[in-house]
Amino acid sequence: MSCSHTPECPDAAAPDHEAAVIVSSHYEQGWALLCNGVVLFEDTGELLPGGIAVEPHRRAFAAA
Repeated sequence: MSCSHTPECPDAAAPDHEAAVIVSSHYEQGWALLCNGVVLFEDTGELLPGGIAVEPHRRAFAAA
């Protein structure tokens, strides 16, 4: 996918790929499409271009 944003969005393979701009969102269905082709799900799982699935990766809260 080609990004037209300035600065350019991070590539889907970049460690910070979740920082890309949302180009389509369907929050009622629980997902959003980023400019770099990554689909983010509300449970923090992801679907990368090429069909690679990333497990949900919520951060654990430290006990106070």
